[in-house]
Amino acid sequence: MKAKKKNMKKITLFSVSKTSSGMVALLGTPGSAVAQVLLTLPYSFSQLGMVSGIVFQIFYGLVGSWTAYLISVLYIEYRTRKEKENVSFKNHVIQWFEVLDGLLGPYWKAVGLAFNCTFLLFGSVIQLIACASNIYYINDKLDKRTWTYIFGACCATTVFIPSFHNYRIWSFLGLGMTTYTAWYMTIAALIHGQDDNVEHSGPTKLVLYFTGATNILYTFGGHAVTVEIMHAMWKPQKFKYIYLIATLYVFTLTLPSASAVYWAFGDQLLNHSNAFSSSLRPGGATLPSSSCSFTRCLCLQFITFGFACTPLYFVWEKVIGMHDTKSICVRALARLPVVIPIWFLAIIFPFFGPINSAVGALLVSFTVYIIPALAHMLTYRKASARLNAAEKPPAFLPSWMAMYVVNIFVVGWVLVVGFGFGGWASVTNFVRQVDTFGLFAKCYQCKPPTPPKH
Repeated sequence: MKAKKKNMKKITLFSVSKTSSGMVALLGTPGSAVAQVLLTLPYSFSQLGMVSGIVFQIFYGLVGSWTAYLISVLYIEYRTRKEKENVSFKNHVIQWFEVLDGLLGPYWKAVGLAFNCTFLLFGSVIQLIACASNIYYINDKLDKRTWTYIFGACCATTVFIPSFHNYRIWSFLGLGMTTYTAWYMTIAALIHGQDDNVEHSGPTKLVLYFTGATNILYTFGGHAVTVEIMHAMWKPQKFKYIYLIATLYVFTLTLPSASAVYWAFGDQLLNHSNAFSSSLRPGGATLPSSSCSFTRCLCLQFITFGFACTPLYFVWEKVIGMHDTKSICVRALARLPVVIPIWFLAIIFPFFGPINSAVGALLVSFTVYIIPALAHMLTYRKASARLNAAEKPPAFLPSWMAMYVVNIFVVGWVLVVGFGFGGWASVTNFVRQVDTFGLFAKCYQCKPPTPPKH
């Protein structure tokens, strides 16, 4: 009887854990996909115009869901093959570059590792910049660079979080904070109303147009941690459905907030890459809860920093041979060298909106769009591979040929529009920011101090 009770207890715990792992995927995805980009989408709308902004969001949201699906299929394929070889992953977290290595060989591993790690590195840098930028609009007694020093130390505490299994409660918080921030922006903008003589002249320049489009490409390219999140799930096969639901949910946050803020402030946003630097800042908006919104957004970015940085911790642990170490303190010390360059880069390049677009064009375009589509086509290029595939084509696209057509379109579009035009535009814009503000800018896009009264 006691044995039966123990077994029942194990089953219950397993069920709770299984549910929680699914929630990490569902709740972590919107947080990692939106996070600080929620604050730069109005800036993108001012570059693109209202219609193009909405169209690009829907288009890249669907394309991003498709490539997330491809990554999930390749993960299942890799794990199925390895389990047939009796390979155990008990103390090992599978990562994207290992999937590429197992399915396509060492050259693909090197390419995947280079792009993924560089993207996650700059993704973490962006979160740190966003934290400093947002806190400045709550308390401008310290400049943004000083706040970067402070939040760099705060974000360094993520070294103590062992894996994505430990992000369950954080994922719930992330969902609530993302939702609160998005709807705060929407309601605050509507209550504020349109500024006097507001203009909506976008798009006006090709450079600005493709910079804005690439920022949206980045918004829906937040699935660089897909494999690690799937590995934390008891049923990773469900990830593709969860990600689609998450993307649809993201639309309910990004479309209203970006549209409302752009409607209210128009071309003013061209000089405000962070929406909170407009009249939505504390004291500028008509809602009294603005400081609360900022605080929630800061917590969300802290969580997203951990989501982006954790795969880098895993890679570094594997390089130095400490990935299977059970001591949390020892692993935390080993991870610290990963945080230091992130901290340093955030101080060098504090350009909030422009760096989003540059990362989107040069890194996200390959990491989460082009490479997964190419890898899927090459993995299943042989009839035998298609016949023995662990995951068959989806019901809405039951033909392998149709999947190839979609993949070729994704590769072509992102290569030409995302990397080509987007790369040219975002790098041009980024260089202009460096020329205007310089490296190690003390307070990027800050208002000049008010002269003392005599």
